[in-house]
Amino acid sequence: MSSPAVSSRDLPHPALDEIRLEGVLHALSDPMRLRIVRELAGAPGDLSCSHFDLPVTKSTTTHHFRVLRESGVIRQVYRGTAKMNGLRRDELDELFPGLMGALLAAAARQAARLDD
Repeated sequence: MSSPAVSSRDLPHPALDEIRLEGVLHALSDPMRLRIVRELAGAPGDLSCSHFDLPVTKSTTTHHFRVLRESGVIRQVYRGTAKMNGLRRDELDELFPGLMGALLAAAARQAARLDD
């Protein structure tokens, strides 16, 4: 079986067996990255990088997306000129049952508490 051609625009993602709990927790320990993940979790589909209005520079935003992708938390693909982002929720739930649900619920509670 031949593998599909790899475009120079394809982004590297860890395979399921390469995703580590400590990498996921590190990626989610940053408030901006957690904010990105919360938005992705609530979205009906993938979101472009430009969808996110983060209070940081473009290069810092790019760094945050790279950390999330390289840890296995999100999948990024190009669609035309847009880089689309999706949460790897099913895969993360398979590896770490209940983790994402608990983290997202805790983040929502924290956000509500801080908004009061």
